[in-house]
Amino acid sequence: MTKEITVEEVMKHNTKDDLYMVIRDNVYDVTKFIDSHPGGEEVLIDVAGRDATGSFEDVGHSEDAQDILKGLFVGKLKRVEGGPELPKGSANLGGEHHSSEQHVNPFMWVIVGAMVVAYIAFRMYFLK
Repeated sequence: MTKEITVEEVMKHNTKDDLYMVIRDNVYDVTKFIDSHPGGEEVLIDVAGRDATGSFEDVGHSEDAQDILKGLFVGKLKRVEGGPELPKGSANLGGEHHSSEQHVNPFMWVIVGAMVVAYIAFRMYFLK
């Protein structure tokens, strides 16, 4: 039977010497792998005790990386209704979380549209 690990328990393992992370609701203990990680230890420390799914998938890890991950598996994430949510992405000094989602200000679309119209007008008027 697969061990279930709570959000609170994952969040406790958030240091270089004791590092859990979650990818696709699977919990991994990457403490022993931290010095071998090709991207450097900082990348792993940034997602310590967090949901690293977005960060892991954004990089596009190889099949070898997927196999290494299997060896670091410790259990499935147990979510409790009304319980705490696992932070996503990496931490920064301001306490905010990075996410793979990027939000675009709707006004930017107006600017992009205006630029396209100006370009078309320029081409039609000056490059006959």
